[in-house]
Amino acid sequence: MSERDGTLDAVSTPDQPYRSGFACLVGRPNAGKTTLTNAMVGDKVGIVSNRPQTTRHAIRGVVSRPGGQLVLVDTPGLHKPRSLLGRRLNDVVRDTLADVDVVVLCVPADQPVGSGDRFIARQLRAVSAPKVVVVTKTDAASKKQVAEQLVAASELVDAAEVVPVSAVSGDQVDLLEDLLIRLLPEGPPLYPEEQTTDEDVERQIAELVREAALEKVFQEVPHSLAVTVEEMIRRPDPKRPGAELVEVHALLHCERPSQKPMLLGRGGHVVKQIGTEARQGIEALLGARVHLDLHVTVLGEWQDDPKKLNRLGY
Repeated sequence: MSERDGTLDAVSTPDQPYRSGFACLVGRPNAGKTTLTNAMVGDKVGIVSNRPQTTRHAIRGVVSRPGGQLVLVDTPGLHKPRSLLGRRLNDVVRDTLADVDVVVLCVPADQPVGSGDRFIARQLRAVSAPKVVVVTKTDAASKKQVAEQLVAASELVDAAEVVPVSAVSGDQVDLLEDLLIRLLPEGPPLYPEEQTTDEDVERQIAELVREAALEKVFQEVPHSLAVTVEEMIRRPDPKRPGAELVEVHALLHCERPSQKPMLLGRGGHVVKQIGTEARQGIEALLGARVHLDLHVTVLGEWQDDPKKLNRLGY
């Protein structure tokens, strides 16, 4: 991931050489990592919800500026795992931390620093890359709360900078980008300037479906939910001459038979709502009209089954 083999044109001066590299965003679940990543990239590269374990992969978002290129790596929330999936998600974070140029520790302004934050800070002691502490969600806290959180967060790790940011309002997002780029090593761009992520299209589609589903289900279902795209068929759009219609066939996997009716809803109304909301995002992603076919299936206790986790891409 740290290979610098790009040969793209880049703007630099003798005083300010072009810089490029990777910055890993870490923090406990719901610390605002993905919202901040999307804000800095200026595009939706990761799904957002208020459910824990929303992010289950390391998602790369590319920020290209005249003087440098910052590749943000949004990671799952570090936590004390209760399943094999949880252990694998933590492994994703640790593997990512081993190969980045800067670490960004996200601490939400509207919640006190707690054991989860201190657990992550202990994990970061073995990481040699410079660290930046970002106090997120400043729009959701008072000025007094933000000031107190800046002090508390600064005591977690030996940080190069401590920055308060609101991804929702955009406050200090540009400043954070500039600061992170200055901490990167000299080097050429790693991605084409117009590229915002290297996420596989099918995975992005599966994540958009899961994002829509997370807002429709409750209790234990969000933790037990996974989505796979089984087939994509592209053909001419009969309603729009010269345009394309994409048929997407996807499965929503739950763990127990009792969860299936929750995802389907009475008369299938819940899964229909999921499809309606997800289709809007998928059409924006593909730039084409989409026919989305969703089915719900039970994949028993997949969070602790290595073969099933592999099948689901975890």
